[in-house]
Amino acid sequence: MRQGAVNEQLRYALRSWAAHLPHRHVWVVGGRPPWLRGVHHIGTSQTGTKYANTTRAVRAACEHPDVSGTFLLANDDMFAMHPVDEMPVLHRGPVRGVEAYYATRGNGSYLQGLRETRDLLVGLGHRDPLSYELHVPLPVTKAGMLHALDIGRHLPVLHKRTAYGVLAGIGGTEMRDVKVLHRAPREFGPESAWLSTMPDAFQNGAVGQFIRRAFPQPGPYEKGWRP
Repeated sequence: MRQGAVNEQLRYALRSWAAHLPHRHVWVVGGRPPWLRGVHHIGTSQTGTKYANTTRAVRAACEHPDVSGTFLLANDDMFAMHPVDEMPVLHRGPVRGVEAYYATRGNGSYLQGLRETRDLLVGLGHRDPLSYELHVPLPVTKAGMLHALDIGRHLPVLHKRTAYGVLAGIGGTEMRDVKVLHRAPREFGPESAWLSTMPDAFQNGAVGQFIRRAFPQPGPYEKGWRP
């Protein structure tokens, strides 16, 4: 996460994980908000692009000797809305379908990285690779992720979850992405096991109100928490 950020999304993500996602430890990589407590922290440079920064952060986590050999890779805007016994492996379907979706929205660096990651994987013999670029936690092994990062080291925007998932052959179950992009009102029912938001949608949209109502009390990873 970015240096110096207050990061209210992380606050509520941690509340949701504490309530619904079984885990032993939380590792925060990058910056560290002043309100955090009870987590392990790995500081990393935040001077590159967001893609370079997150790749650096994932590598730092995988190279740290105290991080477990298998862990859940999660962003600071992934909210567990219902109890999860064990995090499943989830994917977004074939990369070609994800590419078609993003091609309708422009031709930026994210789409370019998707195509370059796909071409890398096809060149390695994976003819129709799956995309793992979902806004939900992904179970990864340190060794497998480091291998994927090394294979894709030359790509400016490596889709590292996809590279890892395909190269490690993790399979999984297909689902639609849960990212909510806009403020517009909508219903969030029992099927919303996971949610993710853009900063504006979290701060000003219906989805943010829904998440904040679900977790109104401070959690164990916040200063001032009382059990």
